Amino acid sequence: MIAKALRVGIPLTFASAGGFYLLENEDRRQNFLRQVVALSKSIVTSRNDFDDHFPRGTWNDNWDFREPSQLLDRKKYDKATDEERKTLEDECKATATRNIFLIRHGQYHLDSVEKNLTPLGRQQADVLGKRLAESGIKFDKLVMSTMTRATETANIILNHLPETLPKSSCSQIEEGPPYPPVPDVSHWKPPHSEFFVESARIESAFRKHFHRAPPTQKEDSYELYVCHANVIRYFVCRALQFPPEGWLRMSLGNCSLTWVVIRPSGRVTIRSLGDIGHFPPAKISFT
Repeated sequence: MIAKALRVGIPLTFASAGGFYLLENEDRRQNFLRQVVALSKSIVTSRNDFDDHFPRGTWNDNWDFREPSQLLDRKKYDKATDEERKTLEDECKATATRNIFLIRHGQYHLDSVEKNLTPLGRQQADVLGKRLAESGIKFDKLVMSTMTRATETANIILNHLPETLPKSSCSQIEEGPPYPPVPDVSHWKPPHSEFFVESARIESAFRKHFHRAPPTQKEDSYELYVCHANVIRYFVCRALQFPPEGWLRMSLGNCSLTWVVIRPSGRVTIRSLGDIGHFPPAKISFT
């Protein structure tokens, strides 16, 4: 009866009233009224609620726990005057932007123990080094994975950059399985114990290296990280607050560039993902 009333345009209140007293007992009448109310709410929501049509997640501005309120010295702040508090708050605000360039290593020998670079991999690193040198960007530091293929790539790149560029090695950004992927893949299934250990390490690397600039940093920074495809793809998902299980849906070429920007507000954007525009087709590989 309700559906018929809606089709012919009869108001719900009239339709319900017309059949109300035809029902045999009080329980049926109450159930009928509940159905009418629920249906009317559903119609109003489906017609007028924009968010119902476009469900969205939320963005966590304090994903790195570096909002000004998180950095305040609470004991000093509680004892301060209003003017002093304003000064303390300003001192905790980031003002610089961090530009993080994630570089995947060059092509390497899959069947060797060391998994060192192939001749093509060395050429790829050399071409990328030239591109970085000619970019006009003054880089602030280079961090490299301790695995052979990443260290070799980094050292070839460094041949094209100033000798004074600070450089360091980090074992936390070595390759590994960062998170069980969805959808599953049949050709790659690390044991659960490996995910349990390695995912914690890679997540720790993300927390160490990905965050907004400290309040003491006054100029924008440009930082190079030479590491691995799994690590980079996971970092991208985490930085954008995307589901981490989606990392394997991306593909990154050897010696590709991924540019992540972290604003003082904590907002994150990707300038480029897996950029291999510096290579001619003959030098592109994905091993």
